[in-house]
Amino acid sequence: MGPRIRFEQGLQGGLAVARGAGLLIVVVDVLSFSTCVTVAADRGIEVLPARWRDGRAEELALEHGAVLAGPRGGPGVSLSPGSIRRASGVRRIVLPSPNGATLSAEFARRGSVVAGCLRNARAVGAACARHLERSTTAEVVVVAAGERWQDDSLRPALEDVWGAGAVLEAVGREDLATPDALAAADAFRSGLRRGLPLADLPSGGELTDAGFAEDVAIAGELDASTAVPVLVDGAFSALQDGR
Repeated sequence: MGPRIRFEQGLQGGLAVARGAGLLIVVVDVLSFSTCVTVAADRGIEVLPARWRDGRAEELALEHGAVLAGPRGGPGVSLSPGSIRRASGVRRIVLPSPNGATLSAEFARRGSVVAGCLRNARAVGAACARHLERSTTAEVVVVAAGERWQDDSLRPALEDVWGAGAVLEAVGREDLATPDALAAADAFRSGLRRGLPLADLPSGGELTDAGFAEDVAIAGELDASTAVPVLVDGAFSALQDGR
């Protein structure tokens, strides 16, 4: 039997390997979709992912009695972990994003989807390990979402590789992992030795310069959350410790 723990980047990378029964797909979008989902989960808030610029987002919010996230920096909740942490009286959020939300919606057709990031890496890794123990045919794919260039091609994001690597490190089954998965775990360990300087990375620097240093800091809260948000019936539910 071949490797059962895989690492990929971007939508097409994930789709290339996300096939077969017993599949658990971890979507990692550190800045900022997955981080937003964990902050929401910590507060008992459900998140409904919506494709970027999908006209159904407003309909989805009305259908589920949810708040539709607006532009970062605007009033109310947005694709900003800080805005979700400060929100009051919110039970559900429709959260559009070009990367993490879009990948989550697409991968839901292929298997069970979990939102992972630096904040909940250890908890998600433990959930992945339990998933693998349930069956000899069970598989885990950890996908670093990355970002998009203006021509819609993949812009790899090191912060997502670190987040994916942190999850893979926590799974702790090198005998089942592909070389790519082991390399992502190595990248995380290397970043950890340097203090995971998210603000020094291109995306982190862009957010910091735009006035969102708080969001970058929240994204770097390594293992601050025990939530394992699972996408069920179109919404990430606020599960703790994968239970």
